[in-house]
Amino acid sequence: MTATPHSPHPVDQHVGALIRVKRRALGISQSDLADALGVTFQQVQKYERGTNRVSSSKLYEIAHKLDTPLSAFFEGLDAPRGGGESVAGGLIDFLNDSGSQDLVVAFKAMNPALRKQLVALAKAMADTDG
Repeated sequence: MTATPHSPHPVDQHVGALIRVKRRALGISQSDLADALGVTFQQVQKYERGTNRVSSSKLYEIAHKLDTPLSAFFEGLDAPRGGGESVAGGLIDFLNDSGSQDLVVAFKAMNPALRKQLVALAKAMADTDG
């Protein structure tokens, strides 16, 4: 998956979406994150939409402020293959769906046993012809 000259790169969108999810899960506003990073809240918005790329040093700062390993922002991306770039199917679309971020926050708050049960229930519901 590649970007057109006027659209954000899919990897930038992916990283931005995961920044937004983690920030919201921690209850941090865009303004608070921006202040901690020394940028404007509009810049944080652009990072989260993928319209502005996050430099490696700024991503390092974001990871530190969100108490998140750097690698977490790349989870769900396919490994590069000979210069081809692709994003895990549907993750960005899912994160932009209404309620999906609330679902992620609730899932993260569950204990592992409850998470396992919820995944089993979701799989069973998806398998029904309904």
